[in-house]
Formats: sequence, C-alpha cells, structure tokens
Amino acid sequence: VLVGSDGWLRSHGLEAALPAGLDGGAAKVLVGVDGVAAGVALLDDRVRDDASELAGRLRAAGIRQVAIVTGDRAEVAARIGRSLGVDRVYAEQTPEQKVEVVRALRARPELRNVVMVGDGVNDAPALALADVGIAMGTIGATISSDTADAVILVERVDRVADAVAIGRRAVGIARQSVLLGIGASLVAMGFAAFGFLTPVAGALLQELIDVAVILNALRALRG
Repeated sequence: VLVGSDGWLRSHGLEAALPAGLDGGAAKVLVGVDGVAAGVALLDDRVRDDASELAGRLRAAGIRQVAIVTGDRAEVAARIGRSLGVDRVYAEQTPEQKVEVVRALRARPELRNVVMVGDGVNDAPALALADVGIAMGTIGATISSDTADAVILVERVDRVADAVAIGRRAVGIARQSVLLGIGASLVAMGFAAFGFLTPVAGALLQELIDVAVILNALRALRG
C-alpha cells in the first residue's frame, strides 16, 4: 500500500491520476494498492481558534517576521497564511527543505535569532538547527520535544507568544540581577578600599548584596 502525493506515487512506479472534479483547497492524497491506484483522500486544514491572533502577538513581542513552513500544497498553505496574517509562506516543503529554510533565515543577520515551532518527528532537525526551538508537546512528539529548547505542554499554539514573553522577561531579570550585583559589589569594594568598611562589615555587606540579587532574580518565577 502506497499513500502520498501523485508525484511521490509516480516516483515509486505507480501511474496515478486525480479524478476529475476534485477542486477546492483540500489536500489530495492518493492511495495505491499492489501497483494500482485505489482511491484518493481529501484532507482539509482548519485554522485553530487559538492561532488567529498569534502573528499579531508575536510581532508585538518584537518578532520581525512570521512565516509558515509546511508540507501542504501551495494553495492550501497560502489560504491559511492569509487568514493568519503571516509575512511569508513556504509550501510543499520536505523535512530536509524545512532545515534549509531555517538555515537560510539564520544566515540573514537582520532576522537573527530564528525561532522554530514544530510538533512532529519531521520537525526535529529544523528545531535543532534553529536558534530557539519550541516544540508542541503533543502525543507522538517525543523526538521534537527532546530536541527543542522549550516545550509547550498544552494543545494551544498561542502559548508560543507566552513562551516568547516569559523568555524575554526572564533574560531581562537575569541581566538586571547581574548588573545589580556587580554594581553594588564595586561600590562596596570602593568603600572598603578607602577604609570605610572593616573586613567583617564588608563580608556581611557582600552577603546582603548576594541575597538582594537572588531575591530580585526570583521575580522571574512570577507570571
């Protein structure tokens, strides 16, 4: 049994033609049994309700370009891309081509860093190559989850925007804590160098600075 596009079936020696009257935006998957065309399955994609505002939220978070990279036919992918308001659509992409798309985008300095979101085995190589890989941790997505830098544990793609916001907030707090700790320590060292702090007082002050930096960093755990 062979199941795939008409081009893929032909590459395996089965000459199959789509029946007349199959138009519309549905993806068409041919089925061959024992070298004979046996039928065609029509697969249509429905845009998830939680995906409608994703592109806008990502742009609001500072993402410059939002793209769809999919194995779907160009007509189907273009229709979904228009409904979601993405900047670019890469259609009819094999897993190998998805990797090449990510590599090409990473080569453009104005687009760094590149975030890749995927949910299947075929997406794992592209997730590994991207600067940041985010996996939708659904059933059957173990390999992509293991490969990614972050995993969304619920069936909601809009959580990708939340992950970006949480990541940026955590990095901002981390940088703030580092600068706070270094700055306060340098000031304390200056006072100690000019004799305004005894060794014991300096050690206690350094402990207080460390505690303050840790408490500030713990803000990353909230919201």
